[in-house]
Amino acid sequence: MIRRVCIVGCGAIGSLYAAHLARVAEVYAFVRRREHAQALQRDGIRVTGIDAFHSQIRATSDASELPPCDFAIVATKATQAAAALSACGHRFDGGAVLSAQNGLGGEEIIARHTRAYVLRGTTFMSGTRHSDTHVQYELDTATWMGPFEPTDTPFETVAEAAELINRAGLKAEALRDARPAQWAKVIFNSSVNAVAALTELPHCPAFADERSFSSLGHLLHALIEEGKSVAAAAGVALHEDPWKMNCLGARTNHPPSMLSDIRNRATTEVDFLGGAIAREAARLGMAAPLHTALYRLIKGKEASWSFDQENQHADEAEHRLHATNH
Repeated sequence: MIRRVCIVGCGAIGSLYAAHLARVAEVYAFVRRREHAQALQRDGIRVTGIDAFHSQIRATSDASELPPCDFAIVATKATQAAAALSACGHRFDGGAVLSAQNGLGGEEIIARHTRAYVLRGTTFMSGTRHSDTHVQYELDTATWMGPFEPTDTPFETVAEAAELINRAGLKAEALRDARPAQWAKVIFNSSVNAVAALTELPHCPAFADERSFSSLGHLLHALIEEGKSVAAAAGVALHEDPWKMNCLGARTNHPPSMLSDIRNRATTEVDFLGGAIAREAARLGMAAPLHTALYRLIKGKEASWSFDQENQHADEAEHRLHATNH
């Protein structure tokens, strides 16, 4: 029986899980920043948007303060998962841990840091985090989850976790094989995030527009078709149509996570998204030129920040040298 839950990472999605699950279980949040933990501990989480309520939770940035938990949801960025789980993964031993992260590879990282049953998970719900304690709930679609095969996770464990999430007021669906749902989300997410990162547009109606030769929707459609070809070659029959997911999400004007990363000059999750599709295509001996090109362009954009910083330091050093000579 799941009585105590830990949410690892309390951004927009983690905050939605934490606030809702606090209605039906004892909830802890494990976060990176001490001031974030203090704010959550003091003020709880306020949800607005398609649902409106307030939940009180417990929070810490110190893994030694976490009690053992029956169920955990990892909602960090994929790039932060290893650091987070290396600190707190032992607190979930004997329980179950759901990966609710973007992309492919999150379950493998989790399994290296805990002796819990691991669940494949993907969610299409979305929200906007306005502060450490306020999240706006925007899209109330389901979390799909299933066993992560290497940890021999029983389907009954998946079903119990899904039932808890549904009882909390969110939507969840237990699947005996979650790979088709995971791949559908990865194809959708890698396409939308890459185009948003390079154009700096939010996920807006332009992403589904194919009315003219220059329309951005043509690129999105081609990326999605390429991703579907890679999934088919990997033996995965998709659970949902990523193009329909794109058309639905394009109504929201939601800024994808990779767009926020680009704006903040932070490392993106592209290695777990388009990079994962490109590498899988290479492993299968097939071409994925669009995902590969966009992956390399985004890695180049990340590299440009260090290049700019090095040039700035060089310019500053030269300026100091000239000032000293004068």
